[in-house]
Order: sequence, then C-alpha cells, then structure tokens
Amino acid sequence: MKPVVPFILTFSALACSNALADVNYAIDLTSPEHHLAKVEVTFPETTADTLVVNLPVWRTGKYQVLPLGDAVRRFVATDEKGQTLPWSRTASGEWTVKLSEPSEVTVNYQLYANKLGQRVNHIDASHAFLDASGTFVYSPEFRQEPINVALKVPTSWKSYSGMPSGSSEHTFKADNYDILVDSPIETGISQHRSFTADGREYELVVWGEGNYDIEQMVTDLTKLSGQAEVIWDDYPFERYVYMVHATSGARGATEHLNSTIIQRPRFSYRERDDYLGFIKTASHEFIHTWNVKAYRPEGLVPYNYQDEEITELLWIAEGSTSYFQSQLLLRAGVMTPKEFFADLAKRIAQNLKTPGREVQSIASASANQWASSGGDYAVNHSTNIYSEGYLTSLALDFSLITDTKLKGSYRDVHRKLYNEHKLPAGFTIADVKAILEDVSGTSYEDWWQHYVNSPVSLDFDGMLAKAGLALTYGKNAKTEAFTGVTLKSDSLVLSHVLRDGPAWNAGIVLADEIVAINGLKVTAEGFAARINDFKPGDSITVTLFSNDKLKDVELKLGEKQTGKLAIKGVNKPSRAQKAFLKAWLGIDWPFDKNGQFKAVE
Repeated sequence: MKPVVPFILTFSALACSNALADVNYAIDLTSPEHHLAKVEVTFPETTADTLVVNLPVWRTGKYQVLPLGDAVRRFVATDEKGQTLPWSRTASGEWTVKLSEPSEVTVNYQLYANKLGQRVNHIDASHAFLDASGTFVYSPEFRQEPINVALKVPTSWKSYSGMPSGSSEHTFKADNYDILVDSPIETGISQHRSFTADGREYELVVWGEGNYDIEQMVTDLTKLSGQAEVIWDDYPFERYVYMVHATSGARGATEHLNSTIIQRPRFSYRERDDYLGFIKTASHEFIHTWNVKAYRPEGLVPYNYQDEEITELLWIAEGSTSYFQSQLLLRAGVMTPKEFFADLAKRIAQNLKTPGREVQSIASASANQWASSGGDYAVNHSTNIYSEGYLTSLALDFSLITDTKLKGSYRDVHRKLYNEHKLPAGFTIADVKAILEDVSGTSYEDWWQHYVNSPVSLDFDGMLAKAGLALTYGKNAKTEAFTGVTLKSDSLVLSHVLRDGPAWNAGIVLADEIVAINGLKVTAEGFAARINDFKPGDSITVTLFSNDKLKDVELKLGEKQTGKLAIKGVNKPSRAQKAFLKAWLGIDWPFDKNGQFKAVE
C-alpha cells in the first residue's frame, strides 16, 4: 500500500461523494500543538425520535474501564438542514440526541487527545495516533454501516492504517465501526518501510527519534512474520502494519485487526536485552492477530464497548500469546536458544516469588481482570493472566506432547480454535476441552480442574526433565539471609511484603518505613548489604515507623539462594528427552556435553 499524501478533499465534498447509508467521519488535525482536534461525524437518516451516540468506555486489548468520554467538549448536534438539535449526556460515554422528524444527524465536538501511554490517542505538532475507541463516537443504530474517514492534516504529514485507503488522499474506509475501532491511524512525520513475508504485504511505521536500527527491525520482523505457519494454516489478513512509537517514557503495545501499536522509550533498542524486549512485543502482538482478533472467548464476542466483558478464558487470550511469542522468534532464528531459556527461567523465578499462585486460580484471575489493580495485594493473593497464563500454557503443552507421544502439541489446539471457532462466534470452555480431548485422545476434565480452576504450584523440575532440562542457580550459588520485603525506589518505605515471608510473619506490613537494624541507622542504599551481615536463621531487631508510630520488631531471617535462576541441559540426555525438546520447540539439542549452550554460528 502506498502512503497517503497531503489532504485535499474538503469535508463537504466527502459527505456528498458517498452513499446515503455510510457514516462519514472527518477530523481536523491542522492545529495539533495543544493536543486538540475537531471531529465531525455524519450519521445516515434516522426515523427514530432519538439518536444514541456513544464513545467506548474501554478499548480493545486493555480490560479496564477508562474515562474516555472526558476528552470530549463542545458537543453539538445538527440535522440535515443545519438546525441545532437538543441533546443530553445520559452516561459517561453516551449522548442522546432528540429529533422531531426523520433526518441525518451531524455531530461535532472538540477532542483532547493526550493519552499516549494508554494507546488511545495522542496529537502533537509531529503526529497524531488515533484509536477510534477514544476518538470517534458511534451510534449503535449504525454500528454495522460502511464508514469513511477523512483526515485534514499539515501538508508534510503522511498517514497509515490497517484500513484500506479511501477514494482520495488522507482517507480510509471500513465496512463497519468494529473494523474502524480495531484499525488505528498513525499520521504525521515518521519513517516507513514496506516488506513481504510468505506472500503477505507488511509495513513498518516508526514515529519518534531513538537508537533503533530500522533496517534491523525490518529484517527481524520479516523473519517473524513468516513463522505463522508453525501454528496456523492461513492468514486472517492480506496486509499488516507494525506501528512503533519511540517515546520519552510510554511503553506497552496493543493488538489490532491487522496492525499493532508498539511503544518503547526512544533509547531502549540498541542493547541486546532492550531489543529483545521490542521484538518479543512485536511477536506477541502479531500472534494476537489470530489469538483474539480472529478467534476469542465467547465472553468477548461481540465487543460491548459500553460495558465490561467477563470471561474465565483471558489466560488463553493473553497468557498463551505470551507463551508462543518467543517460540516463533526462536524458530525464526531471531532469538537464540540461550536467550529463549533465559526468558523462560526468568518467568519461572518470578512465579516462585509470587505467593498469589497459591491463592487464586488462573480462571479466577481471568474473570477478575477488569478489577485487577496490581501492587502488593496482587503479588500475595493474585495470579497474572499474562505471566501465570504463560506457565499454564507451558504445562498444557507438555501434557499434550506427552499424551500424544510427541505427535501433538498446544499449537494444534490453537490451529483448531482458528479453523473451527473463527468470529463471529466465540469459543467456550467446553469447546477448548473438546479440542483437548480430540488432540490428545483423552479427557482433560481433571487436568482443567487441577491446573485452571484451582490455584497451582507447578512442578517445574519434573516438567523440564521431560525435555532434558534442569533448573540451576549455578555451581557457586549459596544461601543468604532473606527478609521478604521490597523497598520503594530510593526509600526505606516498604512497597511489598511477601505473604508468609519472614517480615510478614513478624507483623511488618506494607508502607512501614524502616529506620534502624539492631539499633543502628540504615539507609536505602545500604539495606541489602546490612542484611547480608547476618546469616539465615538469625534474629534481628528492626526499628520502623508503622502508621507514624515508632516501634521495634523482632525479625527471624529466612533464607534464599544467591545467583540467577537458569536452565541448562542435563548430562547425557536420552534420545527421548532430545525428541521431546524437538517436538516442543522445533530445534535440535542446543547444549554441549557439559549441558552448556553451544556457540551460535
């Protein structure tokens, strides 16, 4: 697709050029300095005495209600004769317009677009990022009608979207609002590249300066984009757009119908670990094009933009996507086996330090996602649909590979979900269980009850041994004193107190501020070193402020292992273990005779 070039068509010409049933959007971005835009929407003729106009209260990919309607000001509704229509605000994301006779309705409003980190919208002197959920109102009455979008922008700007271009410059079209809301627009001053992979067209659009290498990004995204066949039989798109924001702090990403928006700090690309963070995110969002955008849980179908949508299967939508992201990069040769297993070891280490895995099931975490707020309570009493969802997917994959004697895997489950449960229908728990039984030849009811419906601490040693792998802290690892607390940055105020840890059991709580240990002042910088003066099992006196009251607490120190958790190959792996790893990851045995990673050529 060629980039769209400077805006020429006027808003009135756009309205006259389209069929009566179309919904026409026009947004004026010619004064972007203060994050403001003028939006105009013309709805087809309605015969009802009211027209409900909505702005979503959440955006796809973020299961959280957001105050998106607060960005709208100067709301005006007029009929086809230009006469002002009365309206009232009937909900946070809803306006009800009153009509005395059948008419088209045109809505105008001022939009404040400064939610860059939320990936909802952002307008400044160099660009505009427009996610329809925070930008364009819709009417439920015309949600399925064809849509035209016209942008009026500074002459130096270029515009990109997963939507096809309209009949003129700086315009796009969509079959309905659901496609518009899942096809963000990036317009402004940016770098652009086009490439192909496995017969599909791709674009990379990067806004912002930074230490990235755009040619390296294209090379690796090309390799990644050609790996879809490892899981699925075909593609749900002909063209895909990777949008990247190199910013001054915003980070995160959101999947869309045939595009993604990825945000990372502008100087977080050059170092290998930083770059791996970027390319893993790109892989995650690319996988979402199937898992979530082409098939998703029944509770999310169709999208209800004005209310929460609850499902116990978000761990499949998000956690399983995280699970596959590094596998595609490994198979593509973008990530080395050493990097892959380092990532897996890091996830296991984090899980072992999360007491919440013993409290909340992954099904409960999925259903609770809309109310999830993170923090100390989450670590101690919750499970994360992304991180623990990844590990649940790992356990399920190992179980399927075992039950099928290496002939089947979790990839087959997602291939069947795509082939058999494409939108507009959503898949249910019963559908997933049926597929698991079909792939494995055995019932997964008990497995589901144990691993999905119940809190679970996974047997990582037993699982990894099937693939000839072992967890290790290194040959020089030793035990050291452990308090079970985490400090806030540059402070002695506690940000986390691990449930059932030494500090927890001593009665130390969140937000306590440590002052001294054994009567001697301690600093934030010296806290860890001070604890290392003691041995596991020692009792120390911690002086702290708790709710502004000074008190002494006797704390018996626990123990933890030093070193970084890693994964290595076992000595003398069996043929069966090597075959299992091959069936799992599609790679040959990557270790030497000492269980260390072979050099990458």
